[in-house]
Amino acid sequence: MDRNNKVYQSYDLAHYEDHAVKRYRQDFVREEPLHIRVEDTPYAVVMRTPGDEVAHAAGFCLSEGLVESPKDIASIVFCSDMDENSITVYLDIKRKGLVAEQLERGGFLSQTSCGICGREMIDDLTENLKKIDDDSRIGYEEVIECVHKFFRQQEYYARTRGTHAVMLFNSSYNIIVKAEDVGRHNAMDKSIGALFLGNRLTEVYLAVLSSRISFEMIQKAARAAIPVLISLSHPTSMAVELALRLNMTLICLDKKSGFIVPCGEKRIK
Repeated sequence: MDRNNKVYQSYDLAHYEDHAVKRYRQDFVREEPLHIRVEDTPYAVVMRTPGDEVAHAAGFCLSEGLVESPKDIASIVFCSDMDENSITVYLDIKRKGLVAEQLERGGFLSQTSCGICGREMIDDLTENLKKIDDDSRIGYEEVIECVHKFFRQQEYYARTRGTHAVMLFNSSYNIIVKAEDVGRHNAMDKSIGALFLGNRLTEVYLAVLSSRISFEMIQKAARAAIPVLISLSHPTSMAVELALRLNMTLICLDKKSGFIVPCGEKRIK
């Protein structure tokens, strides 16, 4: 299938402005379910933009704590040559034994696209997160430079106005991977998954997100050991609480000008 046919779908619409009507055809981003199976057992169904399914599945498993290294993955295969909406992750036999209890319990974060309800789940969700050991610093100009690069690289959004994006930068403030998707969690999983499979996650210094910073986005970034997150929106209180605990820096664009730093100000030059 042509790449654009996978990502976009066109519809006729009417545009009303100043008592006049214009009619034209508009591209909208596709949204389809991805059924993720682990060891031939259903684990999660996520709504996402088609594309990068292997990286998506790998990043999802990293975020969920099912894997720690690419070596923990034996293979990732589509359930059918004709169906890219169902994918199976097979784990290395040793890793499979280590996460047997979690596999029986099923996914946590896959259930939380609208946010986590219930603080009793926090300890379970953060059990496999490590405090980030990083004392590097970033200047005001570098923050603004990364944001400008981010805006220029949103290909799907420029065409549809209907996607989220995550772009990962190295310490030289160059984009090393990007992902766009209807779901912000999916965009994060796809971006970290692509680098994870290539053993390149250590190159990442910061992430720029189109969405608000939620608890889940902190969790996913922490699993990838990303110390700095820049967002176009403000974080939730639980996200700040977890970021503080994990020694992360959150930077959020302000509506008027500049940006705010809810936590981790020590990294700002």
